[in-house]
Amino acid sequence: MLMRLSVSRPSLHILTRPILSSRNWNTTAPSAAMASNSTLAGNGSSETSTYKPRYIDIGINLADPIFRGHYHGKPRHPDDLAGVVQRAIDVGCTKLIVTGSSFKSSRDALKIAKEFPQHVYTTAGIHPCSSSIFSTSRHLHHDESGSESESPSTQPTTTTTETAADTASTPIPVCAADPDPSAPQPEDPLLIDHVRTPQLIASLSDLITANRNAGLMAFGEFGLDYDRLHYCSRTIQLHSFRSQLSLAASLTPQLPLFLHSRAAHRDFVDCLKEAFGPNLERLEKGGVVHSFTGTLEEMKELMDLGLFIGVNGCSFKTEENCAVVKEIRLDRIMLETDGPWCEVRGGHEGWKYLVQYYQREREKKEAEERKKKEEEEKEEEAAKALADVSLNNTNGTESQTQSAGNATPAASSAAASGTSTPTGQQQQPGQKRERRKKQPQPPQQQKKNAKKESEVPERFKVVKKEKWEEGAMVKGRNEPCTIERIAIIVAEIKGTSVEEVCEAAWRNTVGVFGLE
Repeated sequence: MLMRLSVSRPSLHILTRPILSSRNWNTTAPSAAMASNSTLAGNGSSETSTYKPRYIDIGINLADPIFRGHYHGKPRHPDDLAGVVQRAIDVGCTKLIVTGSSFKSSRDALKIAKEFPQHVYTTAGIHPCSSSIFSTSRHLHHDESGSESESPSTQPTTTTTETAADTASTPIPVCAADPDPSAPQPEDPLLIDHVRTPQLIASLSDLITANRNAGLMAFGEFGLDYDRLHYCSRTIQLHSFRSQLSLAASLTPQLPLFLHSRAAHRDFVDCLKEAFGPNLERLEKGGVVHSFTGTLEEMKELMDLGLFIGVNGCSFKTEENCAVVKEIRLDRIMLETDGPWCEVRGGHEGWKYLVQYYQREREKKEAEERKKKEEEEKEEEAAKALADVSLNNTNGTESQTQSAGNATPAASSAAASGTSTPTGQQQQPGQKRERRKKQPQPPQQQKKNAKKESEVPERFKVVKKEKWEEGAMVKGRNEPCTIERIAIIVAEIKGTSVEEVCEAAWRNTVGVFGLE
């Protein structure tokens, strides 16, 4: 899960699969659903009409109050979480893994899982930017779920065993304003709260153990984030990460890891190897690198360790990002939205792939419509020609009968001599008047204020939060239903079909999380 608005972060998160198990796991065989639905279309071509995409959003922050209509602590519109989930299902995203990044957001996620069984699953962990709870000076705790809104803490900076036990599962207050990004927290090992740490880990262990059969599918989000040291220092982040890794390794059975890494790749990988071995051979379950925005070399190292790579809108911000995505193997990819943040925006490099995809779809549709119209016109002309022949035959018979009974001597004489009486332009009895075809209206005479069709169409109506209406998406609030855009961009970048991307990501995610 991400800690800022929209797409302003280059982050790296991971769910991991041990390299030993990945060696024998066949992720390249096509699924039954793929084989039965249609043949794969190559080079980014349009999917066949019979294929219905299916998605699992591995990282969606539904515990954020924004999905309940609350923005920065203020209610702006009614709770529309049910609508958000339904829109996801409508596009084929039938399974959502809700990120837990603190004690409270993890519990909130579990409540949502109970609201939407068979569709919503969860993770539980402490995000690096929430890891100041492991520090004796934890007044700058930031919960990126936004669900902790208590008043600033008045607790002392020193902690006894009793108070640590009492507060280990209590959310630490959010500070009134975000800390200054230019003022990182001090790197002081003495700030590590060694008394409180065991209580925090015990509380997290209890939370996980109690909910393994209640939709909790992974350990995380946790990791390292060196781009936001103003929330938590390297020292405290490393302490938090190692402490949680130790717990993750001790669980029986283990859970997949949902990890976060930003600008901290070397320390991140070293910590994983310390906990699970140089090849992560002691890591029993799989995992994914969520919201990956790292380098090509970093991505390849993670894949070589058996880890999976998750991509969302933040993974397509630059040309370099897209070049990395192109090299992610399909047997290592997973899809996510990381909503309400990380939407794909018009200024991102990835946007052009949406434009070219929908342009091709429009051209295909227009070509099909032209072909259909031409066929209809040919059918109409053939029918008209047939009707004219029939009408002419009928009129000719009637005229001959009438002429034989009512012809004047002059007319009879003329007929006998082989001459005819001119009829001019008068319409003959029984003859149909030919209708004039309606001429197309010149462009300048068409409605001047007609709205131009968007280069990238919206699947659902989008409104501002101040003009919220039931059934509509809220502008700027990324939703899991937009996951189809992620699949399209990946397919366009890699020059393959949306179907192949969807089915690969589905197989990978089901294999790691055990979802059915």
